Amino acid sequence: MAEESGRATGLLESLRNLGKTFLAVLQTRLEIFASEIDEQGALLARIAVLAAVAALCLGLAVILVVLFVAVLFWDTNRLLAIGAMAAIFAAGGIIACLMLRSAIARRPKLLAATLAELRRDKSKLEGQ
Repeated sequence: MAEESGRATGLLESLRNLGKTFLAVLQTRLEIFASEIDEQGALLARIAVLAAVAALCLGLAVILVVLFVAVLFWDTNRLLAIGAMAAIFAAGGIIACLMLRSAIARRPKLLAATLAELRRDKSKLEGQ
């Protein structure tokens, strides 16, 4: 009877240790998940602010440059000057759109570290 009591205590201790290990692994994975969410949020906020400031400044610059060129060529070829400026800015816009598409395609996958850790955990469990 004393031997069975020792086995039961050992079994309960093993289950308790297993539960502690499981909770520790879960806590680690959740901390990785939370830090990645924070990083992505900060990155997106920074990108949004920089994009808004850049758009405002570039928009004002475009208006002023077009106005300057139109006034500069007012007496000779104002329509040609305005058309040339429109073509230049259209080309710049197309290039910016292509660069934006490339940047979006190259961005890191959301929660990549968390998913990699979970894959590692799964492969270790399957290997046992």
